[in-house]
Amino acid sequence: MPRLNAILETSLYVADLERAVAFYRRVLELPLLDRDDRFAAFDVPGRQVLLLFVRGGTTRPIALRGGTIPPHDGDGPLHVAFSVDAGEMGAWEEHLGRENVPIESRVTWSDRDRSLYFRDPDGHLVELATPGLWWR
Repeated sequence: MPRLNAILETSLYVADLERAVAFYRRVLELPLLDRDDRFAAFDVPGRQVLLLFVRGGTTRPIALRGGTIPPHDGDGPLHVAFSVDAGEMGAWEEHLGRENVPIESRVTWSDRDRSLYFRDPDGHLVELATPGLWWR
């Protein structure tokens, strides 16, 4: 069987694209790769992309010169986790405090693995997790 290499993109669906773009640029300082009136694409260091779509904005096929993107959409509070260095977790807590982003939860998974949880403006659960969380 052919093998998978990684998750290239993950998507969140938002009510207000302007508000969501401002949040991810300001709080996580993600560079904007592309954008139009229905979506925004952010570069997540390490060759991943976070896509924000306007909720209900991609329920019809999108014809491109090279093919068609099938319809998709999502609703409700979703979850996305970003990997952060263990030594920077305290700096992240301070940064979120300066940005007035309340930390909803802190989890200690082991003596070296931790997660911080907070919400974006659409109620999606955003996690910052140390990389050893899943693989030891």
